[in-house]
Amino acid sequence: MKETPLSNCERRFLLRAIEEKKRLDGRQTYDYRNIKISFGTDYGCCIVELGKTRVLGQVSCELVSPKLNRATEGILFFNLELSQMAAPAFEPGRQSDLLVKLNRLLERCLRNSKCIDTESLCVVAGEKVWQIRVDLHLLNHDGNIIDAASIAAIVALCHFRRPDVSVQGDEVTLYTLEERDPVPLSIHHMPICVSFAFFQQGTYLLVDPSEREERVMDGLLVIAMNKHREICTIQSSGGIMLLKDQVLRCSKIAGVKVVEITELIQKALENDQKVRKEGGKFGFAESMANQRITAFKMEKAPIDTSDVEEKAEEIISEAEPPSEVVSKPVLWTPGTAQIGEGIENSWGHLEDSEKEDEDEGGIDEAVILDGIKMDAGVDVSHIGSQDAPIVLSDSEEEEMIILEPDKNPKKIRTQTISATQVKAPSKKPVKKRKKKRAAN
Repeated sequence: MKETPLSNCERRFLLRAIEEKKRLDGRQTYDYRNIKISFGTDYGCCIVELGKTRVLGQVSCELVSPKLNRATEGILFFNLELSQMAAPAFEPGRQSDLLVKLNRLLERCLRNSKCIDTESLCVVAGEKVWQIRVDLHLLNHDGNIIDAASIAAIVALCHFRRPDVSVQGDEVTLYTLEERDPVPLSIHHMPICVSFAFFQQGTYLLVDPSEREERVMDGLLVIAMNKHREICTIQSSGGIMLLKDQVLRCSKIAGVKVVEITELIQKALENDQKVRKEGGKFGFAESMANQRITAFKMEKAPIDTSDVEEKAEEIISEAEPPSEVVSKPVLWTPGTAQIGEGIENSWGHLEDSEKEDEDEGGIDEAVILDGIKMDAGVDVSHIGSQDAPIVLSDSEEEEMIILEPDKNPKKIRTQTISATQVKAPSKKPVKKRKKKRAAN
Protein backbone atom coordinates (compact mmCIF):
# COMPACT_ATOMS: atom_id res chain seq x y z
CA MET A 1 0.00 0.00 0.00
CA LYS A 2 1.42 3.34 -1.03
CA GLU A 3 1.49 6.20 1.39
CA THR A 4 -1.12 8.90 1.03
CA PRO A 5 0.45 11.81 -0.87
CA LEU A 6 0.29 15.32 0.52
CA SER A 7 -2.03 17.73 -1.24
CA ASN A 8 -0.72 20.96 -2.70
CA CYS A 9 -2.52 22.93 0.01
CA GLU A 10 -0.84 20.94 2.79
CA ARG A 11 2.54 21.28 1.12
CA ARG A 12 2.21 25.04 0.73
CA PHE A 13 0.94 25.37 4.29
CA LEU A 14 3.93 23.46 5.72
CA LEU A 15 6.46 25.41 3.69
CA ARG A 16 4.83 28.71 4.62
CA ALA A 17 4.90 27.78 8.31
CA ILE A 18 8.59 26.81 8.07
CA GLU A 19 9.38 30.13 6.42
CA GLU A 20 7.73 31.87 9.38
CA LYS A 21 9.76 29.66 11.79
CA LYS A 22 6.69 27.82 13.02
CA ARG A 23 6.00 24.10 13.31
CA LEU A 24 2.77 22.14 13.48
CA ASP A 25 3.43 20.74 16.96
CA GLY A 26 4.46 24.11 18.41
CA ARG A 27 8.19 23.39 18.64
CA GLN A 28 10.92 25.83 17.85
CA THR A 29 13.40 25.32 15.02
CA TYR A 30 16.05 23.46 17.08
CA ASP A 31 13.76 21.67 19.54
CA TYR A 32 13.54 17.90 19.93
CA ARG A 33 10.33 16.09 20.68
CA ASN A 34 9.87 14.55 24.12
CA ILE A 35 11.95 11.41 24.62
CA LYS A 36 10.65 8.65 26.87
CA ILE A 37 12.62 5.50 27.72
CA SER A 38 11.04 2.46 29.35
CA PHE A 39 12.57 -0.94 30.09
CA GLY A 40 11.17 -4.46 30.03
CA THR A 41 11.47 -7.15 32.64
CA ASP A 42 14.46 -8.77 30.91
CA TYR A 43 17.83 -7.15 30.42
CA GLY A 44 18.39 -5.60 27.03
CA CYS A 45 14.75 -4.85 26.25
CA CYS A 46 13.56 -1.26 25.97
CA ILE A 47 11.10 1.01 24.18
CA VAL A 48 12.12 4.51 23.10
CA GLU A 49 9.45 7.06 22.24
CA LEU A 50 10.48 10.12 20.25
CA GLY A 51 7.21 12.00 20.14
CA LYS A 52 4.85 9.51 18.50
CA THR A 53 7.66 7.51 16.89
CA ARG A 54 8.17 4.32 18.90
CA VAL A 55 10.99 1.80 18.53
CA LEU A 56 11.38 -1.48 20.43
CA GLY A 57 14.94 -2.65 21.03
CA GLN A 58 15.91 -6.19 22.04
CA VAL A 59 19.46 -7.52 22.52
CA SER A 60 20.33 -11.21 22.55
CA CYS A 61 23.57 -13.16 22.60
CA GLU A 62 24.96 -16.61 21.81
CA LEU A 63 28.31 -18.38 21.63
CA VAL A 64 29.55 -18.85 18.07
CA SER A 65 32.79 -19.39 16.19
CA PRO A 66 34.66 -16.17 15.37
CA LYS A 67 35.52 -14.86 11.93
CA LEU A 68 38.75 -16.15 10.43
CA ASN A 69 40.33 -12.73 10.03
CA ARG A 70 39.28 -11.63 13.55
CA ALA A 71 39.75 -14.61 15.81
CA THR A 72 39.80 -12.64 19.08
CA GLU A 73 36.85 -10.32 18.47
CA GLY A 74 33.18 -10.82 19.07
CA ILE A 75 30.48 -10.22 16.47
CA LEU A 76 27.95 -7.38 16.42
CA PHE A 77 24.81 -7.69 14.31
CA PHE A 78 22.15 -5.00 13.85
CA ASN A 79 18.73 -5.53 12.29
CA LEU A 80 16.00 -2.93 11.88
CA GLU A 81 12.51 -3.97 10.79
CA LEU A 82 9.78 -1.71 9.46
CA SER A 83 6.44 -3.42 10.03
CA GLN A 84 3.04 -2.53 8.62
CA MET A 85 1.90 -1.82 12.15
CA ALA A 86 4.09 1.28 12.12
CA ALA A 87 2.80 2.65 8.81
CA PRO A 88 0.70 1.13 5.99
CA ALA A 89 3.29 2.22 3.41
CA PHE A 90 5.80 -0.39 4.66
CA GLU A 91 5.48 -3.67 2.79
CA PRO A 92 6.18 -6.93 4.64
CA GLY A 93 8.81 -9.35 3.38
CA ARG A 94 10.51 -6.78 1.18
CA GLN A 95 13.55 -4.67 1.91
CA SER A 96 12.91 -1.16 0.72
CA ASP A 97 15.59 1.39 -0.07
CA LEU A 98 14.79 3.21 3.15
CA LEU A 99 15.35 0.06 5.22
CA VAL A 100 18.69 -0.69 3.57
CA LYS A 101 19.85 2.88 4.11
CA LEU A 102 18.83 2.85 7.79
CA ASN A 103 20.56 -0.47 8.48
CA ARG A 104 23.79 0.69 6.91
CA LEU A 105 23.69 3.94 8.81
CA LEU A 106 23.17 2.09 12.12
CA GLU A 107 26.12 -0.21 11.43
CA ARG A 108 28.40 2.71 10.64
CA CYS A 109 27.21 4.58 13.70
CA LEU A 110 27.52 1.76 16.24
CA ARG A 111 29.87 -0.87 14.84
CA ASN A 112 32.41 1.20 12.91
CA SER A 113 32.66 3.77 15.70
CA LYS A 114 33.97 1.02 18.05
CA CYS A 115 31.57 2.03 20.78
CA ILE A 116 31.62 -1.57 22.13
CA ASP A 117 34.79 -3.41 23.04
CA THR A 118 34.49 -6.45 20.81
CA GLU A 119 37.66 -8.04 22.20
CA SER A 120 35.98 -8.40 25.60
CA LEU A 121 33.42 -10.66 23.89
CA CYS A 122 36.06 -13.32 23.18
CA VAL A 123 35.81 -16.49 25.30
CA VAL A 124 38.34 -18.79 23.61
CA ALA A 125 40.49 -17.25 20.90
CA GLY A 126 39.69 -18.76 17.53
CA GLU A 127 36.98 -21.03 18.96
CA LYS A 128 34.27 -19.30 20.99
CA VAL A 129 33.15 -15.69 20.98
CA TRP A 130 29.94 -13.90 21.88
CA GLN A 131 27.69 -12.78 19.07
CA ILE A 132 25.58 -9.79 20.11
CA ARG A 133 22.44 -9.29 18.07
CA VAL A 134 20.43 -6.05 18.27
CA ASP A 135 16.89 -6.27 16.86
CA LEU A 136 14.98 -3.04 16.41
CA HIS A 137 11.28 -2.99 15.57
CA LEU A 138 9.51 0.18 14.52
CA LEU A 139 6.16 0.21 16.30
CA ASN A 140 4.87 3.58 15.13
CA HIS A 141 6.20 5.91 12.45
CA ASP A 142 5.90 9.66 12.90
CA GLY A 143 9.18 10.79 11.37
CA ASN A 144 12.91 10.66 12.22
CA ILE A 145 13.30 6.89 12.44
CA ILE A 146 17.09 6.92 12.52
CA ASP A 147 17.35 9.06 15.67
CA ALA A 148 14.87 6.92 17.57
CA ALA A 149 16.52 3.69 16.34
CA SER A 150 20.02 4.83 17.33
CA ILE A 151 18.84 5.81 20.82
CA ALA A 152 16.98 2.50 21.24
CA ALA A 153 20.03 0.51 20.09
CA ILE A 154 22.52 2.17 22.43
CA VAL A 155 20.08 2.06 25.37
CA ALA A 156 19.42 -1.65 24.83
CA LEU A 157 23.16 -2.35 24.64
CA CYS A 158 23.84 -0.41 27.84
CA HIS A 159 21.01 -2.20 29.62
CA PHE A 160 21.93 -5.69 28.39
CA ARG A 161 23.67 -8.27 30.58
CA ARG A 162 25.27 -11.40 29.16
CA PRO A 163 25.66 -14.66 31.11
CA ASP A 164 28.97 -15.24 32.86
CA VAL A 165 31.31 -17.96 31.58
CA SER A 166 34.39 -19.71 32.90
CA VAL A 167 37.05 -21.62 30.97
CA GLN A 168 38.93 -24.57 32.48
CA GLY A 169 41.18 -26.15 29.93
CA ASP A 170 39.05 -26.98 26.93
CA GLU A 171 35.79 -26.85 28.89
CA VAL A 172 33.62 -23.75 28.70
CA THR A 173 31.05 -23.45 31.48
CA LEU A 174 28.05 -21.16 30.96
CA TYR A 175 26.31 -20.02 34.16
CA THR A 176 22.66 -19.10 34.47
CA LEU A 177 21.35 -15.88 36.01
CA GLU A 178 20.62 -17.68 39.29
CA GLU A 179 24.11 -19.12 39.59
CA ARG A 180 26.05 -15.95 38.82
CA ASP A 181 25.21 -12.35 38.18
CA PRO A 182 25.20 -11.46 34.49
CA VAL A 183 27.99 -9.32 33.09
CA PRO A 184 27.34 -5.96 31.35
CA LEU A 185 28.93 -5.11 28.04
CA SER A 186 32.04 -2.94 27.88
CA ILE A 187 30.89 0.30 26.21
CA HIS A 188 33.42 3.04 25.46
CA HIS A 189 31.03 5.81 24.38
CA MET A 190 27.44 6.29 23.24
CA PRO A 191 27.07 7.60 19.66
CA ILE A 192 23.67 9.17 18.93
CA CYS A 193 22.32 10.30 15.58
CA VAL A 194 20.88 13.79 15.14
CA SER A 195 18.90 14.57 11.97
CA PHE A 196 18.63 17.95 10.26
CA ALA A 197 16.07 18.67 7.53
CA PHE A 198 16.72 21.38 4.94
CA PHE A 199 14.06 23.30 3.01
CA GLN A 200 14.14 25.69 0.08
CA GLN A 201 17.53 24.40 -1.07
CA GLY A 202 19.19 24.78 2.32
CA THR A 203 17.68 28.15 3.26
CA TYR A 204 15.73 26.83 6.26
CA LEU A 205 16.82 24.21 8.81
CA LEU A 206 14.84 22.06 11.24
CA VAL A 207 15.98 19.58 13.91
CA ASP A 208 14.12 16.29 14.44
CA PRO A 209 11.71 16.52 11.48
CA SER A 210 8.29 14.94 11.80
CA GLU A 211 6.72 12.64 9.22
CA ARG A 212 4.99 15.43 7.30
CA GLU A 213 8.03 17.65 7.41
CA GLU A 214 10.08 14.82 5.91
CA ARG A 215 7.74 14.71 2.93
CA VAL A 216 8.31 18.33 1.97
CA MET A 217 12.03 18.58 2.81
CA ASP A 218 14.66 18.97 0.11
CA GLY A 219 17.54 17.24 1.91
CA LEU A 220 18.53 15.45 5.11
CA LEU A 221 21.78 15.59 7.06
CA VAL A 222 22.45 12.97 9.77
CA ILE A 223 25.35 13.49 12.19
CA ALA A 224 26.32 10.73 14.66
CA MET A 225 28.23 12.13 17.61
CA ASN A 226 29.03 11.27 21.24
CA LYS A 227 29.08 13.53 24.27
CA HIS A 228 32.81 14.15 23.80
CA ARG A 229 31.93 15.96 20.53
CA GLU A 230 33.54 13.26 18.45
CA ILE A 231 31.83 12.80 15.10
CA CYS A 232 31.26 9.11 14.39
CA THR A 233 29.62 9.40 10.97
CA ILE A 234 27.93 11.95 8.68
CA GLN A 235 25.46 11.20 5.93
CA SER A 236 23.79 13.67 3.57
CA SER A 237 20.89 12.67 1.33
CA GLY A 238 18.53 14.50 -0.96
CA GLY A 239 20.94 15.92 -3.50
CA ILE A 240 21.34 19.42 -2.06
CA MET A 241 24.58 21.35 -1.90
CA LEU A 242 25.53 22.32 1.66
CA LEU A 243 28.08 24.95 2.52
CA LYS A 244 30.86 24.45 5.04
CA ASP A 245 29.27 26.94 7.44
CA GLN A 246 25.98 25.03 7.37
CA VAL A 247 27.68 21.74 8.27
CA LEU A 248 29.64 23.38 11.09
CA ARG A 249 26.49 24.96 12.49
CA CYS A 250 24.72 21.59 12.40
CA SER A 251 27.64 19.92 14.18
CA LYS A 252 27.49 22.48 16.99
CA ILE A 253 23.75 21.96 17.41
CA ALA A 254 24.26 18.17 17.37
CA GLY A 255 26.88 18.43 20.12
CA VAL A 256 24.40 20.18 22.42
CA LYS A 257 21.57 17.75 21.67
CA VAL A 258 23.77 14.66 22.14
CA VAL A 259 24.84 15.82 25.62
CA GLU A 260 21.21 16.29 26.65
CA ILE A 261 20.13 12.89 25.30
CA THR A 262 23.11 11.13 26.92
CA GLU A 263 22.21 12.56 30.31
CA LEU A 264 18.63 11.40 29.85
CA ILE A 265 19.79 7.87 28.97
CA GLN A 266 22.08 7.66 32.00
CA LYS A 267 19.33 8.80 34.34
CA ALA A 268 16.92 6.22 32.93
CA LEU A 269 19.50 3.45 33.36
CA GLU A 270 20.27 4.51 36.93
CA ASN A 271 16.60 4.60 37.89
CA ASP A 272 15.97 1.13 36.46
CA GLN A 273 19.02 -0.31 38.22
CA LYS A 274 17.93 1.27 41.49
CA VAL A 275 14.42 -0.18 41.23
CA ARG A 276 15.76 -3.66 40.46
CA LYS A 277 18.12 -3.59 43.45
CA GLU A 278 15.39 -2.45 45.81
CA GLY A 279 13.11 -5.21 44.60
CA GLY A 280 10.46 -2.85 43.28
CA LYS A 281 8.15 -3.37 40.35
CA PHE A 282 9.65 -2.87 36.90
CA GLY A 283 8.79 -3.62 33.31
CA PHE A 284 6.70 -2.13 30.56
CA ALA A 285 3.45 -2.58 32.47
CA GLU A 286 4.77 -0.66 35.47
CA SER A 287 6.30 2.11 33.39
CA MET A 288 3.01 2.95 31.72
CA ALA A 289 1.13 5.79 33.32
CA ASN A 290 -2.16 4.87 34.94
CA GLN A 291 -4.92 6.73 33.13
CA ARG A 292 -8.31 6.51 34.77
CA ILE A 293 -11.64 7.83 33.64
CA THR A 294 -12.83 10.36 36.22
CA ALA A 295 -15.66 11.93 34.25
CA PHE A 296 -18.37 10.40 36.47
CA LYS A 297 -16.52 10.94 39.70
CA MET A 298 -17.95 13.73 41.87
CA GLU A 299 -16.15 15.39 44.71
CA LYS A 300 -17.79 14.97 48.09
CA ALA A 301 -18.79 18.15 49.88
CA PRO A 302 -20.44 18.53 53.32
CA ILE A 303 -24.09 19.58 53.23
CA ASP A 304 -25.90 21.34 56.09
CA THR A 305 -29.43 19.90 56.42
CA SER A 306 -30.48 21.68 59.64
CA ASP A 307 -32.67 24.36 58.05
CA VAL A 308 -33.93 22.46 55.03
CA GLU A 309 -37.64 23.03 55.83
CA GLU A 310 -37.21 26.77 56.26
CA LYS A 311 -35.36 27.08 52.97
CA ALA A 312 -38.02 24.99 51.23
CA GLU A 313 -40.78 27.27 52.51
CA GLU A 314 -38.88 30.35 51.33
CA ILE A 315 -38.42 28.85 47.87
CA ILE A 316 -42.12 27.96 47.65
CA SER A 317 -43.21 31.42 48.77
CA GLU A 318 -40.92 33.16 46.28
CA ALA A 319 -41.92 30.91 43.40
CA GLU A 320 -44.62 32.00 40.95
CA PRO A 321 -48.07 30.48 41.42
CA PRO A 322 -48.99 27.75 38.99
CA SER A 323 -51.07 28.70 35.96
CA GLU A 324 -54.74 27.72 35.63
CA VAL A 325 -55.26 24.14 34.60
CA VAL A 326 -58.18 23.10 32.40
CA SER A 327 -59.88 20.26 34.18
CA LYS A 328 -62.29 19.38 31.37
CA PRO A 329 -61.11 18.16 28.01
CA VAL A 330 -61.23 20.66 25.14
CA LEU A 331 -62.77 19.39 21.93
CA TRP A 332 -61.06 21.20 19.10
CA THR A 333 -62.43 18.97 16.35
CA PRO A 334 -64.58 15.85 16.35
CA GLY A 335 -62.63 12.81 17.41
CA THR A 336 -59.89 14.72 19.24
CA ALA A 337 -59.49 16.07 22.76
CA GLN A 338 -57.00 18.05 24.79
CA ILE A 339 -56.47 18.08 28.55
CA GLY A 340 -54.40 20.79 30.19
CA GLU A 341 -52.19 23.27 28.43
CA GLY A 342 -50.37 22.59 25.24
CA ILE A 343 -50.20 23.29 21.56
CA GLU A 344 -53.39 23.34 19.57
CA ASN A 345 -54.17 19.97 18.04
CA SER A 346 -54.01 20.03 14.27
CA TRP A 347 -55.32 16.58 13.51
CA GLY A 348 -58.66 17.87 12.20
CA HIS A 349 -57.06 20.35 9.79
CA LEU A 350 -55.75 19.54 6.40
CA GLU A 351 -52.08 20.06 5.90
CA ASP A 352 -50.79 22.31 3.15
CA SER A 353 -49.58 19.38 1.10
CA GLU A 354 -53.04 17.72 1.23
CA LYS A 355 -54.75 20.94 0.17
CA GLU A 356 -52.38 21.29 -2.76
CA ASP A 357 -53.10 17.68 -3.80
CA GLU A 358 -56.86 18.34 -3.77
CA ASP A 359 -56.49 21.52 -5.78
CA GLU A 360 -54.29 19.78 -8.33
CA GLY A 361 -56.80 16.90 -8.57
CA GLY A 362 -59.67 19.29 -9.36
CA ILE A 363 -57.60 21.05 -11.99
CA ASP A 364 -56.72 17.75 -13.65
CA GLU A 365 -60.38 16.72 -13.82
CA ALA A 366 -61.33 20.01 -15.45
CA VAL A 367 -58.51 19.68 -17.95
CA ILE A 368 -59.67 16.16 -18.92
CA LEU A 369 -63.23 17.32 -19.51
CA ASP A 370 -62.17 20.33 -21.54
CA GLY A 371 -59.79 18.21 -23.62
CA ILE A 372 -62.55 15.75 -24.45
CA LYS A 373 -64.86 18.56 -25.52
CA MET A 374 -62.26 20.12 -27.79
CA ASP A 375 -60.98 16.89 -29.34
CA ALA A 376 -64.13 14.91 -29.82
CA GLY A 377 -66.59 17.74 -30.29
CA VAL A 378 -69.18 15.86 -28.18
CA ASP A 379 -71.81 17.81 -26.29
CA VAL A 380 -71.80 16.44 -22.74
CA SER A 381 -75.12 18.06 -21.85
CA HIS A 382 -76.79 16.53 -24.92
CA ILE A 383 -75.51 13.07 -24.09
CA GLY A 384 -76.60 13.46 -20.50
CA SER A 385 -80.17 13.97 -21.64
CA GLN A 386 -80.31 10.34 -22.77
CA ASP A 387 -80.88 9.29 -19.11
CA ALA A 388 -77.59 7.36 -18.88
CA PRO A 389 -74.39 7.99 -16.88
CA ILE A 390 -71.38 8.72 -19.03
CA VAL A 391 -67.94 7.51 -17.99
CA LEU A 392 -65.07 9.51 -19.46
CA SER A 393 -61.51 8.20 -19.18
CA ASP A 394 -58.31 8.27 -21.14
CA SER A 395 -57.30 4.82 -20.04
CA GLU A 396 -58.42 1.98 -17.86
CA GLU A 397 -55.81 2.74 -15.15
CA GLU A 398 -56.73 6.42 -14.58
CA GLU A 399 -59.54 7.75 -12.43
CA MET A 400 -63.03 7.67 -13.96
CA ILE A 401 -65.52 10.56 -13.83
CA ILE A 402 -69.16 9.46 -13.61
CA LEU A 403 -71.96 11.91 -14.41
CA GLU A 404 -75.30 10.58 -13.11
CA PRO A 405 -78.60 12.26 -14.06
CA ASP A 406 -81.44 12.61 -11.58
CA LYS A 407 -84.24 11.41 -13.94
CA ASN A 408 -85.19 7.78 -14.35
CA PRO A 409 -82.51 6.08 -12.25
CA LYS A 410 -83.83 2.68 -13.38
CA LYS A 411 -82.92 3.18 -17.04
CA ILE A 412 -79.16 3.50 -16.55
CA ARG A 413 -76.82 2.35 -19.24
CA THR A 414 -73.10 2.50 -18.93
CA GLN A 415 -71.33 3.85 -21.96
CA THR A 416 -67.58 3.99 -21.89
CA ILE A 417 -66.09 6.49 -24.25
CA SER A 418 -62.38 6.03 -24.53
CA ALA A 419 -59.93 8.47 -26.06
CA THR A 420 -59.86 6.60 -29.37
CA GLN A 421 -63.66 6.44 -29.53
CA VAL A 422 -63.99 10.12 -28.77
CA LYS A 423 -61.57 11.09 -31.51
CA ALA A 424 -63.38 8.95 -34.14
CA PRO A 425 -67.08 8.94 -33.19
CA SER A 426 -69.41 6.65 -35.16
CA LYS A 427 -72.08 8.31 -37.34
CA LYS A 428 -74.48 5.38 -37.66
CA PRO A 429 -76.17 5.64 -34.25
CA VAL A 430 -76.82 9.34 -34.84
CA LYS A 431 -78.62 8.64 -38.13
CA LYS A 432 -80.86 6.01 -36.53
CA ARG A 433 -81.92 8.47 -33.84
CA LYS A 434 -82.88 11.04 -36.47
CA LYS A 435 -85.01 8.48 -38.34
CA LYS A 436 -86.81 7.47 -35.18
CA ARG A 437 -87.57 11.07 -34.34
CA ALA A 438 -88.89 11.68 -37.83
CA ALA A 439 -91.16 8.64 -37.58
CA ASN A 440 -92.48 9.80 -34.25
